[in-house]
Amino acid sequence: MIAYLEGKIILKRDKFIILENGGVGYKVFLSQQSVFKLPEIGANLKAFIYHNIKEDASDLYGFFTYDELDFFETLMDIRGVGPKAALEISAVGPLEKIKDKILKQDENVFAGIPGIGSKKAMTIILELTGKIKTLGEKKSSADEAENALVRLGFSKQQAREALSKVSANIKNSEERIKQALKLLGR
Repeated sequence: MIAYLEGKIILKRDKFIILENGGVGYKVFLSQQSVFKLPEIGANLKAFIYHNIKEDASDLYGFFTYDELDFFETLMDIRGVGPKAALEISAVGPLEKIKDKILKQDENVFAGIPGIGSKKAMTIILELTGKIKTLGEKKSSADEAENALVRLGFSKQQAREALSKVSANIKNSEERIKQALKLLGR
């Protein structure tokens, strides 16, 4: 799984770039706001990556900061919010500004984002209200292990069940993941 890329921008388009790293070109989807902030073609870029693996595709979504990536992952947990909408929502503005507007239940925070109307905006705000306070804070090792298992293709429920069976004496996320994978048969 790809979590971070650094390389040279060799192509820029409205919704993605191609980033060369080690002679391989990676197509990385970015929000429209992020595309506007990019340096010129040929410049070096560092990006945190969300690797979305599906049955018929393997897409990379790029972020300039880890906090943007963390917010994107939180949005992906909301039913009805896909990666393209989550990408645009995560780039609406600085994380603190978004947090503040969500806590005030300001549905206009998502104004102008394609596919996000008033009803969906309120659904997102309601689901994020409880989670928003922890955004940008360090996650526990259990959360890191759970997120890693989900990225490997397991459901959240499968990941939680497997991790609940791992010995509580194991604190290292990497070791917890290995033990959970054994329990899951991989």
